[in-house]
Amino acid sequence: MKPFLNTFILLALLIYAGFSLAEPAVETTTAANPAESVAVEMAATAPVISASVAVTPPAVNKGDTAWMIVATVLVILMVIPGLALFYGGMVRAKNMLSVLMQVFVIFSMTSVLWAIYGYSIAFTEGNAFFGGLSKMFLKGVTPDSLVGTFSKGVYVPEYIYVAFQLTFSAITPALIIGAFAERVKFSAILVFILLWYTFSYLPIAHMVWYWAGPDAYTDAAAAGTAGATAGFLFQKGALDFAGGTVVHINAGIAGLIGCLMVGKRIGFKKESFTPHSVTMTMIGASLLWVGWFGFNVGSNLEANGLSGLVFVNTLLAAAAATLAWTSAEWIIRGKPSMLGGASGSIAGLVAITPACGWSGPMGAILLGLVAGAVCFWAVTSLKNMLGYDDSLDAFGVHGIGGIIGALGTAVVASPALGGTGVWDYVTNGVAEYSLSTQFISQLWGIMISIIWSGTVSFIAFKFVDIMIGLRVSEETEREGLDISEHGETAYNM
Repeated sequence: MKPFLNTFILLALLIYAGFSLAEPAVETTTAANPAESVAVEMAATAPVISASVAVTPPAVNKGDTAWMIVATVLVILMVIPGLALFYGGMVRAKNMLSVLMQVFVIFSMTSVLWAIYGYSIAFTEGNAFFGGLSKMFLKGVTPDSLVGTFSKGVYVPEYIYVAFQLTFSAITPALIIGAFAERVKFSAILVFILLWYTFSYLPIAHMVWYWAGPDAYTDAAAAGTAGATAGFLFQKGALDFAGGTVVHINAGIAGLIGCLMVGKRIGFKKESFTPHSVTMTMIGASLLWVGWFGFNVGSNLEANGLSGLVFVNTLLAAAAATLAWTSAEWIIRGKPSMLGGASGSIAGLVAITPACGWSGPMGAILLGLVAGAVCFWAVTSLKNMLGYDDSLDAFGVHGIGGIIGALGTAVVASPALGGTGVWDYVTNGVAEYSLSTQFISQLWGIMISIIWSGTVSFIAFKFVDIMIGLRVSEETEREGLDISEHGETAYNM
């Protein structure tokens, strides 16, 4: 344990020192995309709006603030206990507690990292790929500081925005562990998460969600200036309302790289790896579904009619995906399973996440049906064909589901197909919509997320393997991680 602690402290000091040496330069290149003059109405993207660009006095609505507090609590519910129980129920009893512990500590560790430097790197102006360091240690964040929403002149307190975005940054790395559950050292997981969180989650969050806020878009010239300070994928016009690329593709690719580099579990395809408690998994999936309303609806940052649309879309997509997965399993395997139904609901929630603020209700149902069927194929046929051991289908559900949702957003957002279109803050109306142009923008988001997360994940896993080793011993793996890694068990009979 001592080598891990020394490594952890050393890495933290190195990262801190590296951030302190150089402030990123401001990117001045304008977006090579028709969306450069359109401030896309994206969730969870607004930085603090300075008085110099505000066109109306700040108006803090207590209803918006109260809803954001509730939404933040709902996302915490998704992680602990939701994700922990969903994943924990799917592993063997001897590894249940290890999964609970991994999720719990990852949530705690990334929460602290978010306050120290994560929020600043993700949501302050820097360059197109990284934010700055002006808000390290939450410097300048006070009870009176505000963050713009997606309506001009409307704000929420910055502290609750910090807390809301913290929960996104905490659940994302926790999703990764499902890909290599039951065989990786606890210390190795924490060091990997420290590296991946810093060099993959934060930059992608900045690239997709950072912009100058709606009040900066007063005319075409101002829009061009503001657009040049936005994140790289925002400039490309990629739409991601609540985390299809930032959360799900990002984590899914990291999980795939991890399970390939760690290797298969001992006895894979020779021994039984059936879930020890589908009941726990169903409870976890239900908590995830409930919490997802905070995840998606909270990303609107306001309590208004659009929030109602996001709520309905989230509900319908999950329900449709449950039916699609269950039906596919029933037809192909002869019996519908509870595990399949639970997995289907999560696939639908993943797919609607990037599209929930732009899709109409029928588009949400369509996305759910496609995601349920395709993700079922991914976790059965695709995984068997390629032979990788994605223990709890982190890639099959989150990676594949996130890609389906990101591509599908271009379709369901079209006003001609019942979507809302994209709001132009210069003209204060819906911009002219091109499905093909938006599809290309979505491809930018998907490809950059895959390449960036894949590269960072490979380097981070390799570094951890060299430093402390990734995998537990064969004896430890057979005994189970609960006793060997944590000295206790989930169940005492």
